[in-house]
Amino acid sequence: MAAPGRATDHSLDRRMRILVAEPLADEGIDVLQARHDVDVRTGLSPDELRTAIADYDALLVRSQVRVDAPLIEAGSRLVVIGRAGVGVDNVDLEAATRAGVTVVNAPTGNTIAAAEHTLALLLGLARRVAAADASVRRGEWQRAPFEGVEVRGKTLGLIGLGKIGLALADRARGLEMTVVGHDPYVTAEQASLHGVELVDLDALLARSDVVSVHVPLTDATKDLIGRATIAKMKPGAFVLNVARGGIVDEAALADALLSGQVGGAAIDVFETEPPKDSPLLSAPNTILTPHLGASTAEAQVAVAVEVASGVLDVLDGRPARSAVNAPIVSAEAAGAIAPFLPLAETLGRFFAQFARTAMTTLTFEVAGTPADNDPAPLTAAMLRGLLQATTEERVNLVNAGLLAKARGITVVERRKHEAGAYAALVTVSGDVGGQRVTVGGTVNAGEERIVRLNDYRLDMEPSAVMLITRHNDRPGMIGRVGRILGDADVNISAMHVARSGPRQDALMILALDEDVPEAALESIRTQEALADLWLIQLGGDGVRADDH
Repeated sequence: MAAPGRATDHSLDRRMRILVAEPLADEGIDVLQARHDVDVRTGLSPDELRTAIADYDALLVRSQVRVDAPLIEAGSRLVVIGRAGVGVDNVDLEAATRAGVTVVNAPTGNTIAAAEHTLALLLGLARRVAAADASVRRGEWQRAPFEGVEVRGKTLGLIGLGKIGLALADRARGLEMTVVGHDPYVTAEQASLHGVELVDLDALLARSDVVSVHVPLTDATKDLIGRATIAKMKPGAFVLNVARGGIVDEAALADALLSGQVGGAAIDVFETEPPKDSPLLSAPNTILTPHLGASTAEAQVAVAVEVASGVLDVLDGRPARSAVNAPIVSAEAAGAIAPFLPLAETLGRFFAQFARTAMTTLTFEVAGTPADNDPAPLTAAMLRGLLQATTEERVNLVNAGLLAKARGITVVERRKHEAGAYAALVTVSGDVGGQRVTVGGTVNAGEERIVRLNDYRLDMEPSAVMLITRHNDRPGMIGRVGRILGDADVNISAMHVARSGPRQDALMILALDEDVPEAALESIRTQEALADLWLIQLGGDGVRADDH
């Protein structure tokens, strides 16, 4: 569904105009020029770019040009925006989607470059290469201060098992390292294909001689490597970050380097770039590089060709596998499924935390009024909620199935025209440890409602923070939990209690106005009647599931 006034008559045999606004490898330019007219105009000011863009059907950028809403609005002919790289922080995706402009990136072109740079930093730390080089340049000739360690036989802990994490795992095994990994959305079977033992985060921190992060920057991963996680690491461990600035708390890491809790750190990305005031600049035992993860000649060519191919796919009317924003659907279909897209994403995010573990098969069922349409956009929305905290790529209709398959997940879609007592019902279910886990919801008067958790029926509006207890139905249990939350200054906005029978199994769901401190959670865990506990976070990109 294109925005009003946006050109939509692009014929497959018409040569279109493509503007390349930042340097791109010649191989990518050649791919584009074989089919369309290409102008390479780098160094344009924002005003100059806004003036020029009206004459182009496609725009290609790297990371410096900001493709904001005014620029997209000025591109009345614009069909596709190509970002030569993984991150799309410099592109206003909401404005692009609203205007009917597809955004494509190059998610795989820099995989090897980033993995090899991480490995280079690891070896540089292990053999103290940078410090030894500086010593020789000062006219010194010392060996004892630069005695290193071998990586053979050491344990590498990978936080995040996406493309780059797994590529690094393959290479580390070639160095005879033991590799453990943590990724709540990768199955043990999928990890084992790359020789990775899947463990929980605490076990990874305790066992690893080297901790390397390979996750996107979200609310959940901000300062993931902070004081609390560093305290759980093996003393003297190395820390590597070639992912995103902000995942590592730079002040906490600098303090740990000074104290010796962390034996060395190699950092390629920073919260603020360039890192003029970072405490890591003066911290000992560090290697710092200026965001070089993708900076190889081969990666630049691969990224250019990949993004150029994605742009051509869109211009030729084909779905682009590297599309990162929502697909364009017909007005009729959009009107029918639009109210259920936010619900599907909420259910995916809720299910990921309620199930607590990855699984190989999910069943996604759409019943009632939305079942008359293709459920693929709803499935994509559900997978976005399920996966978005663990992948750099935005999940949409084009790539949802591929991303799920890459993580060993099969989604079985079902449609039913009858939804029981509801006009529409959307459910996600899967088997965990021999038990069926189910989360179901509906939309009532424009509001999302959670109406099913496993075999329990309820009717509750999702909240940014929700606390769920499964407990024996005993007098005083609800009051004790309420008192603990009250003492922690956590306000309860809504409550629902479902039970199998008097003084039997009960499920209590609380909607909260604030997050729950760890001390309060620990107090709730000590209640004798408690059987299980979940802290579900649905607000923003944050995901945190309590693991009782």
